Amino acid sequence: MKKIALNGLLISLALVLSFVERFIPLNLIVPLPGVKLGLANIVSMFALFYLGISSTLSIIVIRCTLGSLMFGGMTSFLYSLAGALFSLIAMSLLKSGYDRVFSIAGISMGGAAAHNTGQLVMASIIMKDAAIFAYLPVLLITGLITGLFIAFVSVYLFAIFEKTKIVTFIK
Repeated sequence: MKKIALNGLLISLALVLSFVERFIPLNLIVPLPGVKLGLANIVSMFALFYLGISSTLSIIVIRCTLGSLMFGGMTSFLYSLAGALFSLIAMSLLKSGYDRVFSIAGISMGGAAAHNTGQLVMASIIMKDAAIFAYLPVLLITGLITGLFIAFVSVYLFAIFEKTKIVTFIK
C-alpha cells in the first residue's frame, strides 16, 4: 500500500514538474523545436534507483497519459511515451553497469539521448518519413546537456534522501 501511495505521489510530482517546465523559456537560449530540460526525468531517475523498473514503468506510462490529456493530445502522447520507453530501456541497461562502468550522469545522459531517439522514431512513423533523423545530432547534443543537468540535480537529491534517511522509509 505504501508503494502505491508513493507511486501516486511521484506521478503527481512528475506532472507538476512537466507543467512548471512549460514556463521555462528554454527556447530563448536554444531556439530549436522539441528541446526541453526534462524535469520529470528527475522523478524517473529516482524511481528507477529506489523503486525498481516496474514502478518506474507505471509512473512514466501514467505520467505520459495524464500529461497528454492535460497539456497535449494524441500526438503528444505518442511522442512522450515513445521517448519515455526508449529512455527507460536505456537507463535500465546502463544502470546494470552502475558503479562499475556508468555514473548517474552517464545513465541520465544515456536516457536523454534514448528519449530523443524514441521521439524521432515515433515522428518518422507518424510522418512516414525517415528524413526527420537529420535532426538527431542536434537533439542528441542538447539531450546530453540536459541529461547532465538532470543528473546533477538527481545526485544532489539522492544525497539528501540518503542523509535524511528518506530512502530507508521508502524501502
